[in-house]
Amino acid sequence: MASQRTHFEIPINDENDVLQITALGAGNEVGRSCLVIQYKGKTIMLDAGIHPAYTGLAALPFYDEIDPATVDALLITIDLIHLQNRILPLFSFHLDHAASLPYFLEKTTFQGRVFMTHPTKAIYKWLLSDYVRVSNVALDDMLYDEQDLLRSYDKIEAVDYHQEVEFEGIKFTSYNAGHVLGAAMFLIEIAGILYTGDYSREEDRHLMAAELPSVRIDVLITESTYGVQSHEPRLEKEARFTGLVHDIVQRGGRCLMPVFALGRAQELLLILDEYWKAHPELESVPIYYASSLAKKCIAVYQTYINMMNEKIRKQFAINNPFIFNHISNLKNMDDFDDVGPCVMMASPGMLQSGLSRELFERWCPDKRNGLVITGYCVEGTLARHAMTEPPEIISMSGATIPLRMSVNYVSFSAHVDFIQNSQFIDEIKAPHVVLVHGETNSMARLKSALQSKFAERDDKVKIYSPKNCEPVRLYFRGEKLAKAIGRLAAKYPIENQIVSGIIVSKDFQFNIMDANDLKDFCGISTSTIMQKPTIAYNSSFSLLKYHLEQMFGTLEETLDNEHVPTLTILNSIEVKHISKSQLRLEWSSTSMNDKIADSVIAVILNIENSPASVKITSHPHHTHVLEDNYNNMMDDDNINFNEKDPKNIENLIDTTSQSRIFAVVTYLKNQFGEAISKENSESEILVKVDNSCAEININTMVNNY
Repeated sequence: MASQRTHFEIPINDENDVLQITALGAGNEVGRSCLVIQYKGKTIMLDAGIHPAYTGLAALPFYDEIDPATVDALLITIDLIHLQNRILPLFSFHLDHAASLPYFLEKTTFQGRVFMTHPTKAIYKWLLSDYVRVSNVALDDMLYDEQDLLRSYDKIEAVDYHQEVEFEGIKFTSYNAGHVLGAAMFLIEIAGILYTGDYSREEDRHLMAAELPSVRIDVLITESTYGVQSHEPRLEKEARFTGLVHDIVQRGGRCLMPVFALGRAQELLLILDEYWKAHPELESVPIYYASSLAKKCIAVYQTYINMMNEKIRKQFAINNPFIFNHISNLKNMDDFDDVGPCVMMASPGMLQSGLSRELFERWCPDKRNGLVITGYCVEGTLARHAMTEPPEIISMSGATIPLRMSVNYVSFSAHVDFIQNSQFIDEIKAPHVVLVHGETNSMARLKSALQSKFAERDDKVKIYSPKNCEPVRLYFRGEKLAKAIGRLAAKYPIENQIVSGIIVSKDFQFNIMDANDLKDFCGISTSTIMQKPTIAYNSSFSLLKYHLEQMFGTLEETLDNEHVPTLTILNSIEVKHISKSQLRLEWSSTSMNDKIADSVIAVILNIENSPASVKITSHPHHTHVLEDNYNNMMDDDNINFNEKDPKNIENLIDTTSQSRIFAVVTYLKNQFGEAISKENSESEILVKVDNSCAEININTMVNNY
């Protein structure tokens, strides 16, 4: 995990240490949820929704801001709740998390992996298939067709709650989000991120509350749907809801509840069935659940009863709580006898089209009827407009219809309110909180309230509320820990011991191992490169040894198998005198050995030009008379070195005038080469470099030495 990371307000030196979070949707808006996380070369997308207020490509997240081919994984947090649409923008609020998934998988260059929970995948094909079927838009405006949906379905990988998934350095775990069946929060460990998606911290009649992960979180990305609003207590809310429904049917009216096919609908069905059972006087009033997918949705609930709360599991052991005694499924309007009071739960939940819109237009002129809105309504939808109780509405045909029916709002929306959200943020204790999925004003008020709440905390909390395509960049610099394994770990280390091995980085983890362990732990075979360069060298072997020992200390002198004189340097580099004019270096190529070899070569190349070499080679054994030696040196480059007494090199240094003259001439010849010439006088030489000329009187120079 990222428990050791610390945030620094310092210049960024390594872009790999930058965590970037970009909202391609749901940034200061509710709809088309889509976030992209980039960290250490990995890219993860969270959700792929559609905006309820737009059509066609305009409803998509801003996918053109990224290269889909670079996305490694796509995680879907929530199920896709059906809405019986007649036109494209009229779909369920929950489609804002996943309805563009077929488009992203089939119409872009995305080649990564996509994950969602088992219940979410179970209803994915049904709901989006129905969404495609009932969408009444031009062919050019269709984002995908039935075949795209089926192909995308095969690419989805289903996961369980608490299942840890790891691949290519990405590790994540899903947790129960409590919002609807199958809704998940994702803990992404490449950067210590918890993404809540839509979540609820309140247990209801069938779902558990969202979990609180027991690990440290560095960055919390959370919804802000309700801003600073507070929900009324559940029991009070249920009592007010059943009271409103009772009043409407008791006055002979029809009660319309626009709902989503899966999610809050099941909660409301449980409440109404229980209330009707407790009130025999209402048994003659029918309750209808109008959804072509009702039976399939109920089948999903029965299949995944283990993912619900303990109360519903205990009840399921006795009887199936989703087999209702007072509720009938209404597949289409042909089966509906619109006579007398009734309760009708119909989709879509925002009255944009479909059966709920049809019934709303039919019933709204009658003041006996009532509209009970039970979920969050996106800005720009008819349900949101109806909550303002306007005197009239515009029908789908364009006609004006008076609005006389009662309109009430009871929030059964399974989103956190301010109290639940702020408490969750406080318990998570993340130093960075990113707000998404909220309208601009609500998000701004929430951000201000959270900043005030956490202002006095010792550990500072930074709150971010990015707009779409506005990246949040966080710099994390942490310790890198490497674990010794294999042969290196076989022995307990000694204090101050130097450990030599190979560091292997895989999936953001570092291991140190012996080269011989690479095949076992990494499946990598090793090879050895032997370097054997040849260098021109015209001086003696003893002079070579002298200079190398000045640099590397005492050297081992041996004869190899071919009786070639060999010097071994630091147990890694061998220098062989293979001929009078050549040396050969041999070593096994490693980073360290190559550096040592470079140093050895540098020393060898400077031996013949070194003043120390001149001084050492100035031995009287090589000089007979001044004139002869001077003349010979001007014609001969070969200077032999007496090797009889290597133990005391100073004994080889002669201090006579003749040897000093010999040394000076040798030095000048080595330095200037062909630029040196003899004058007529045997005691003078000239050194000519470019247009300059120096005349040297050897006798005078030596006598003044």
